Amino acid sequence: MVKGFSIARLPRIEFGSGARRQLPALAAGFGRRVLLVTGGRSLLEGPFWPEIDTGFSSAGLNVMVHRVPGEPSPEEIDAAVQRYRGREISAVVAIGGGSALDAGKAIAGLLIQGNPVLDHLEGVGPERPYHGPSVPFIAVPTTAGTGSEATKNAVLSRQGADGYKKSFRHERLVARYAVIDPDFLSTCPPRVIAGNGMDALTQLLESYLSLRSNPFCDALALDGMVQARDSLFVLYGDPGNAGAQAGMAYASLLSGITLAQVGLGSVHGLAAPLGAFFPIPHGAACGTLVAAATAVNIRALNAREPAHPALARYAHVGRLLTGEALPDDDQARAALVRLLEDWTERLHLLTLDQYGIRPEDHPGIVANSRGSSMKTNPIRLSDEEITAILEMRQQRPEPA
Repeated sequence: MVKGFSIARLPRIEFGSGARRQLPALAAGFGRRVLLVTGGRSLLEGPFWPEIDTGFSSAGLNVMVHRVPGEPSPEEIDAAVQRYRGREISAVVAIGGGSALDAGKAIAGLLIQGNPVLDHLEGVGPERPYHGPSVPFIAVPTTAGTGSEATKNAVLSRQGADGYKKSFRHERLVARYAVIDPDFLSTCPPRVIAGNGMDALTQLLESYLSLRSNPFCDALALDGMVQARDSLFVLYGDPGNAGAQAGMAYASLLSGITLAQVGLGSVHGLAAPLGAFFPIPHGAACGTLVAAATAVNIRALNAREPAHPALARYAHVGRLLTGEALPDDDQARAALVRLLEDWTERLHLLTLDQYGIRPEDHPGIVANSRGSSMKTNPIRLSDEEITAILEMRQQRPEPA
């Protein structure tokens, strides 16, 4: 029997090679004054910009460009809102990685009201209700990882000892259109493909294991994991492979849909403080932790809740990703952990110490890891178990 579930609003999705060419007409449907939010250099200095720029001009659009060179901070969002507020922006178009999309989403959400984003940031400010409206927003991802084009949250960061990584989240922030063109992935360097690809895989896996999982999202998560299995390493070795581009762009989109509906787990619970306190990219944090977190989750479930349905789900994913018809569930789960460890090594994902993280930093990371993502982990982990995840990815010094 299919249990009841609820699916929140999604964007209108335009997917496929060349989908970027629809962008000028879609933006023009809202008016003539467009704010384009993008990264520091990759789009404006890349091979796709002349075509996009010409398309905007041909559609009669007046385009203002705002660059977001890194992960957006609340201060950067507020400055952008004050700069462009009152310019009668008809639509915000974000083209770039997850940071550019999150920034565009937040700016679009506040251009009309003009208040500080800290008013609505979860777990930081007064958490006042957001009522909108948002300026129409169009999301165009150029990487395959975060799935931000399909979510209602804009992740903002303040890095340092008192840092945080929190979401401005509301259904009114969901993009009107998500334009996913796999061609953009041809410009991604291998390290970006690796980190973002493992982020997408992690989001699909954690969605499938989430305490809020549902049959609709299960089907998407499983399909996405198959696409990632078949496409990630092909794309990593050959960014120009059209089939792998489409497979990873699709997997990333599905990961955004599922995480927005059912939540995530311990990997993303830890990725938030890691990214807030240290200069570790979000995808790299997820990629380096997913094998260890999977092993710790399985161990905790076996010890305290051996009848938990998540154990069968881990076994199913083990068979799915390895392609092996393993008759024993314990073997299938062990095979999953080994596969994730192997992928971590093959993609050359760095250990935590290579980002300046030391064992003495672990208590502070653990103390700040119990945000919304950790609440949908299939089992509540103790501080010691969360620490064990970090320790497994903390390079130990070579013996003298």
